[in-house]
Amino acid sequence: MDISFLFKIAGIGLIVTVINQMLSKAGREEYATLTVLTGIVVIIAMLIPQVGSLFTDIKSIFDL
Repeated sequence: MDISFLFKIAGIGLIVTVINQMLSKAGREEYATLTVLTGIVVIIAMLIPQVGSLFTDIKSIFDL
């Protein structure tokens, strides 16, 4: 995992936070909640291949 991956996650977090604040101030709390949930799903979808790669690396290190 390189540093650009962490910057992508941070960027998504910042964008979701700004959209969430804008929607909350506009009185659209339902859409704000959906935006946060969508951001979480996107980040988890990005992390799943990284976790799989981590397990593969651990298996190869310990010769399992």
